[in-house]
Amino acid sequence: MPPAFPERAAWGTASSLRAWQQQALEAYFGVDGTAPGPRDFLTVATPGAGKTTFALRLARELMERRVVASLTIVCPTEHLKRQWAESAARVGIRIDPEYQNGQGPVGKDFHGVAVTYATVAARPALHRNRTEARKSLIIFDEVHHAGDGLSWGDAVREAFEPATRRLALSGTPFRTDINPIPFVQYEEGPDGVRRSQADYTYGYGPALADGVVRPVIFLAYAGEMRWRTRAGDEITATLGEPLTQDQTSQAWRAALDPKGNWITQVLAAADRRLTELRRVIPDAGGLVIATDHEAARAYAKMLRAVTGQGATIVLSDDPSASKKIKAFGETDDRWMVAVRMVSEGVDIPRLCVGVYATSTSTPLFFAQAIGRFVRARKRGETASVFLPSVPTLMGHASEMEEERDHVLDRPVREDGLDDDLLAEANREKDSPDVGEELPFETVEASATFDRVLYDGGEFGMNAEPGSAEEEEFLGIPGLLEPDQVSALLRKRQADQIANERRRKTGDPRDDRTAAEDIAALRRELNGLVNAWNHRTGQPQGVIHNELRRACGGPPVPQASAAEIRDRIAKIRDWAAKRRH
Repeated sequence: MPPAFPERAAWGTASSLRAWQQQALEAYFGVDGTAPGPRDFLTVATPGAGKTTFALRLARELMERRVVASLTIVCPTEHLKRQWAESAARVGIRIDPEYQNGQGPVGKDFHGVAVTYATVAARPALHRNRTEARKSLIIFDEVHHAGDGLSWGDAVREAFEPATRRLALSGTPFRTDINPIPFVQYEEGPDGVRRSQADYTYGYGPALADGVVRPVIFLAYAGEMRWRTRAGDEITATLGEPLTQDQTSQAWRAALDPKGNWITQVLAAADRRLTELRRVIPDAGGLVIATDHEAARAYAKMLRAVTGQGATIVLSDDPSASKKIKAFGETDDRWMVAVRMVSEGVDIPRLCVGVYATSTSTPLFFAQAIGRFVRARKRGETASVFLPSVPTLMGHASEMEEERDHVLDRPVREDGLDDDLLAEANREKDSPDVGEELPFETVEASATFDRVLYDGGEFGMNAEPGSAEEEEFLGIPGLLEPDQVSALLRKRQADQIANERRRKTGDPRDDRTAAEDIAALRRELNGLVNAWNHRTGQPQGVIHNELRRACGGPPVPQASAAEIRDRIAKIRDWAAKRRH
């Protein structure tokens, strides 16, 4: 990897540095490249931006300057160790990814090793001795894992406190607990809360503007769910409508249940979207993130029925998982199905379509999962992620561009999400949790297209699977610049609304009753109000009152269809103006 500074390389120049990588190097060594550099440096860059390339370029520079003589790369997973070693080999740095604690000295043929956080935690004293023996650079990949528990954090501190240099990397620096991350600086804000301080940050928004990552189009699917409780009662609820937390959880679970039709219909829609993308991206692939092994196998069978082709299944306890992931990345096969632990550590740039088929709702896990689809190979590629119409996920999707720091001094689980389950979400899962008694049995689950979320805005209206309205969004071209995506989505939505109005007012074949029309409009309005509540924090009652003040008319139960449509248009206008 020839040095690129002081000049900045053009975007997409494989042998040089991207502009942000050069800027990060300047932040480390100074603009003229002569500064010695700090002992600790935290780089936060969105998934897919090229953190590995930056880190290895920095490592090469420090080794050439004889600041360090040895390199240790600490990773979350076994798969990532091998990935790092392969990337390092391409720039002339020899890393042993198979190093084990009982091995003793590192082989003379290697510049260093790649190990997992768990390996370090098992014998921190061993790694401290290695670190003290030679001037060492420690690279912490996804450094937030060093805060997974007090014991892990203590082990990392003990092992690498003597290091000459430490480089911390993260694409999702925020954590959901209040355990401090070793070697990360925290500063207290005016509110008395300590937050992590990055030395260089490159967020999703700037990366999207630079063409480094793909724009992500989220396609949300609602639908009617029916399940039977242990008491034998049957409950019906509509995913995408305002529900209690328990109802949302159970309806969500029913949607993902392979026994229902919801997931089958969504997988079919995702495959149609993949077909559209493969018109311009011939090797585009799809990834289904499943909750457990049983569901993963069932989803793979569904994909075979839909596509006529088998899907690669990656299970957490499969010793050949890394080989399968690598092999899938090198083929043009359509689909891979993986247990949710695969959300971090999968580097397959051709992944363009995702199905978020897991009930894990932590913002950290969501960001890691979406990071699998954003890596751009050329300008104009888009990514599409299908997900249940659940308020928590809708909120995460609408906040893609927000930058988060790790916050200390706050109550755990302050937002009510299952954020403390991230480690559990990434552990081995071969079936529903042991001892977990199913709270219900899925009776029926069907999907409806709900809306598209993009760049903080919401587009589209409810449509049946396979309908022309759904196909309008599934058929969005696969090569578009971000502003073109926004313009096309606005046009598709306007056309859909116009067609709906013409159908309601001028088609004598429409046999729906006025009551059915108003019920559908109320559901749509309530869904939008719920999403706005999540984005702004305003109570739903306040939002409804503001809509009445802006549009006029009585409360929703007494409002006419036209009045409800005006409020729907108004709240969509609010969403569009907030982002543009």
